[in-house]
Amino acid sequence: MEGLKENLYEFDEEFRDTIATVDAEGKRIWVYPKKPSGLFHNKRVIVSTILLAMLFAGPFIKYNDKPFILLNFFERKFIVFGQVFWPQDFFLLALTLVTFFVFVTLFTVAFGRLWCGWACPQTLFMEMVFRKIEYWIEGDANEQRRLDKAPWDAKKISKKIGKHAIFLFISILIAHLVMAYLISVDEVVNIVSQSPSEHMAGFIGLLAFTGVFYGVFARFREQACVAVCPYGRLQGVLLVKDSLVVAYDWLRGEPRGKIKKDQNTTDSTKGDCIDCKLCVHVCPTGIDIRNGTQLECVNCTACIDACDDVMTKIGKPKGLIRYSSYNAIKDGILKIFTPRIAGYGVVLTALVSLLAYFIFTRADIETTVLKAPGTLYTKTEDGQITNVYNIEFVNKTFDDVQLEVKVESPATASLLKIGEQNIVVPKEGILKGLFMIKLPEPEIKSMKMNVVLGIYQDGKKIETANARFIGPIKSPGK
Repeated sequence: MEGLKENLYEFDEEFRDTIATVDAEGKRIWVYPKKPSGLFHNKRVIVSTILLAMLFAGPFIKYNDKPFILLNFFERKFIVFGQVFWPQDFFLLALTLVTFFVFVTLFTVAFGRLWCGWACPQTLFMEMVFRKIEYWIEGDANEQRRLDKAPWDAKKISKKIGKHAIFLFISILIAHLVMAYLISVDEVVNIVSQSPSEHMAGFIGLLAFTGVFYGVFARFREQACVAVCPYGRLQGVLLVKDSLVVAYDWLRGEPRGKIKKDQNTTDSTKGDCIDCKLCVHVCPTGIDIRNGTQLECVNCTACIDACDDVMTKIGKPKGLIRYSSYNAIKDGILKIFTPRIAGYGVVLTALVSLLAYFIFTRADIETTVLKAPGTLYTKTEDGQITNVYNIEFVNKTFDDVQLEVKVESPATASLLKIGEQNIVVPKEGILKGLFMIKLPEPEIKSMKMNVVLGIYQDGKKIETANARFIGPIKSPGK
């Protein structure tokens, strides 16, 4: 019987030629999802509440009087978990991005789009904030349809204005939240507490972010996941037949057949799916999950709750739509840990270990020494050969640091600081300067020599730097 059901259930592949929210003429089909409810939805509400609370609290959390997380792309300064990262740490950023990509690949291969339905900010705000407000003001899906088709009377105008006013207010809050992550909450407070003319760039940024978020959540909506987000497009590459996704059990559900009141629901010629289409009505992207895994599906579990409710009412077991995989439904065995997962896991473990090593061994003070542009060497009256260098110190800590530079080798070399003698590198800052290295001409064995410098803080050596010393060309035999 199972083989018969599997043969009966053949996908109509035409649905893959278009997306559910665009008609044959290319016009937008507005989605009116039915209000979700059920066990999974209640769990998502709890998870969403926790994640949104963490998201809004993030900019206010400080470590050593500095933001715990700051992603300042404008000044190329990043603080992650209290650690400051500068452009000089670009290789760490590159390694982090590679590690993140491998993690996303591993997570998707194993659990599908679980991130999209449970943790993505787009889904959190759209389904748990903006959609909830819409249900509260305009009602469920059918009431929303009737309201949109109704003439513009006082009731419709008041509801629309009230809804969009709240949408705009929340978009303003989100814009300020994003700016707080980018430039710190203190800077945002400084911008909003003064005239826009005093901080025109920040003011324009807030307006732009507000417009973007209002447009996305009020009008663009699910199109952000379907047409813009690249993650959905990657599903065809990343997902495998063992990936855990929201799936319809075609072996149990097919062939579909409607039932009438008092009809025997144990008819062996029909599957458990009664073709009520509630799974389609609650879908926020407008798809039919019974067609199989689709790029529009964000694994929000609304269809699972709707189907479980129907199964309970008709006396059938829950789980006709559930978290499962293609192979698990076909073979009855769920396999999460596969050779592919193991391979990705080994690579991810190696990358995380390497990243952790670089982060924990990263120097708080970074020194760069370069020959001054356009200079060679100078010979002094006392027979010394001098080279001039540019030196740059990067302080990655939250405190001013006083340093001392000494020549480690050769022993006969001496160093002269040009300008201010005290080297005090400001906190989270950069200090540039000039210095000169002197070396007796007889000690110069080749045209280019390596001079080793020691960087000291409070008498303790914290770093070693190398400088290329240029001297006169030695004649043969001398």
